This record gives sequence, C-alpha cells and structure tokens, in this order.
Amino acid sequence: MEIATVTFRLHAPWVQSLKEKRMIVKSIISKIENQFRVSVAEIGGQDIHQFIVIGVASIVPNQAYADSMMDEISKFLEEITDAEILDETREMR
Repeated sequence: MEIATVTFRLHAPWVQSLKEKRMIVKSIISKIENQFRVSVAEIGGQDIHQFIVIGVASIVPNQAYADSMMDEISKFLEEITDAEILDETREMR
C-alpha cells in the first residue's frame, strides 16, 4: 500500500472576502470527500482570499489506481467550481 497525494492551487478572482472563500472551500472539500472517500483539507493560502490550496490524500493499492483516482478527482474539481486550476502536484509515498 502507498499514499497518493495531490495538491491543487486554484484562483477564484471573484472572491471578495475570506468569509466568502471559506464557504467555497468548505463546499469543495465536502463534495470531494463525499464523492471519493478521501481526506481533503485546505493546506495553504488561508490568508489570501482569491487563492485556494487544497490537498487530497488516500491510501491506494498501486500506482495505476492512484493515477486513475487523481484523474477523476481533477475532472470532478473542474466540474464543481468556477475557480481556475493553476497547478496540480501529484505524489506517491
């Protein structure tokens, strides 16, 4: 077993406050957790209201499963938010 992680950096230019950002982040996190049964958290940029950094982690049996799951999460994230995905970093540990 290995741990697959993916970090997403998002840009949401319409967000005007940290309160608005928190609502968006909470929605994204709960939707990903419910759809994929993975661990999700905001892992950076908490003080910058237009940038969101989300980390996703899961225990996986092999690299192929991890790649497939991360591809699905990336596509799902594009569907559920209007924020632009600036960067996506994948790791296996």
